[in-house]
Order: sequence, then C-alpha cells, then structure tokens
Amino acid sequence: MGNFDPVCIATWSFPNASRKAGELLTAGATALDAVEQGVMVEEADIKNTTVGRGGAPDREGNVTLDACIMDPSGKAGAVVYFKHHTHAVSVARKVMEDTPHVILAGEGADQFARQQGFKKEDLLTENSRDAFKEWLKTKEYKPIINIENHDTIGMLCLDSQGDIAGACTSSGLSYKMNGRVGDSPIIGAGLFLDNEVGGAVATGMGEAILKSVGSFLIVELMRQGKSPQEACEEAILRIIKQNSNYKEFQAAFIAINKKGDVGSSCIQKGFSYMEYRGGKNVNFPSKFYH
Repeated sequence: MGNFDPVCIATWSFPNASRKAGELLTAGATALDAVEQGVMVEEADIKNTTVGRGGAPDREGNVTLDACIMDPSGKAGAVVYFKHHTHAVSVARKVMEDTPHVILAGEGADQFARQQGFKKEDLLTENSRDAFKEWLKTKEYKPIINIENHDTIGMLCLDSQGDIAGACTSSGLSYKMNGRVGDSPIIGAGLFLDNEVGGAVATGMGEAILKSVGSFLIVELMRQGKSPQEACEEAILRIIKQNSNYKEFQAAFIAINKKGDVGSSCIQKGFSYMEYRGGKNVNFPSKFYH
C-alpha cells in the first residue's frame, strides 16, 4: 500500500457506485480499475434512466450512450453515439488501451465493441419504451432542472499510490435529437485530469459545459494554486457569464486534487455528490450559485 488515503467522489446520489469504487480502493485497487467498476454499477442499473441500459432514448427511440475514461498517465478513451452495449465505459477503456485513437463513434464503436467480445444488447427497457410512447403525444423538449439534467455519473478516484483516474458515462438528455453528443465523453469538457494536479468531472446541460471546456479549466485553475472548491466555483461563474439563460438549466462540477481535497459547485440548488473516504460513504449537497 502507498502513503495516500484513497478517496472516491462521484456526481449525484449514486451510493452503490461510490461504495463499489471506494471498497476497491481500500482493498488496494488502482484508481483506473475503481472508476471503471464504480460507474459500471450505474450502467447496469435499469432503474437509472440516464446511464447505460434503461437510459431514455432519443427522439427516434434509440438509446445512445456516451462515455470516456482517463488514466493517471493522461491517456484517454471514449465512445460516442454508442448503441447495443450496456458498459460504454468498458468499451471506452478498450479504445484507450487497444487502439491508437481517443474517440470511436456510432457504428464504428459498435463494431469495435463486438470485436472485443462485448455482447450485443437491446438497451431500451420496457419502462423507457412506455415513457417514450407517452412523450410522443406531446413531443415537448424541455429538460427539467435536476431531473432530466440528472443525466451522468462522473467519478474520480485517488488511490493509495496517489494516482488519479476518472470516468464519465451517460445516455445523454432524454429525447435529444438523433445524433446529439453531450459533454460526458469529451476530454476537457465532461472529464479531465492531470496526475500532477488533480481532476474534475461535470454533469448537467452538456452544451453549456462543452462551450466552457469546464473540467480542463478547473484542473488548470488548481495548477495555478486554487483549491478544488475555488476552481469549481470559477468554472460555474464562467458558464453563467456565457449563458444569459443560466437560470433555465443546471450545470455542476466536482473536483479533487493530489492531496485529496474535494470541491463542488453548481448553478442551481439540488445537485449533490458522493464521497467515499475512510470507509464512510456520504452524500454532500453542493454549493450553488442561484
């Protein structure tokens, strides 16, 4: 074992995911293995309609997943517009480790997954199909703050060796346009880390997060000496400055530095994050702007 106290943080209230990762870290697992295994818990939970199997479909009735992962060396892998396989994060890890690329999309990502031995699945569950049929009656597209924006699990782990890894996985906004890709699989937006400094992940309205390259911004601010909390708050202020309609959507960040200090900030009240540390798995409300 190393000299660091392991820590796992994750967006929203997904205690099973943070517990899984935290227990792995406590047992000596690497940060990379812990983040993958942790977010896989939510990908497999069909009650979670915003991640993996059971995710809400797009306007055409297709469930399409986005995911990315980063290891302590700075390597990264991602899949976007990904269908037919529950564990998008695991395919993203294969992209990182077994290809010369960072992102694979659509049919190419599906083909690669099958070549890697992932079993083809139907990700549209009966409940999601029924909800989609109900939505078709009105076809109203208006994401609800902290509900339909509750669309991502992002996770960061600091292991006993002091290494940081991160992962982010999502089925995207409910009833999005066919082909829409959010911030979750985009390195620098939905997730970024530098093992010498720290890491950050995002959730909420992906379009706003993409335009601010928020996770990269937070890591750079921490590099300049800001605490994770100060860096997250600055990233939220940037989004508010860029978007006059900021009261109409949610955006949120969590971050961790090499010392294990944690921060979180969001636009609207209602976002929370999980922290597993020293055997305790706690959900904390985030500081908010509005």
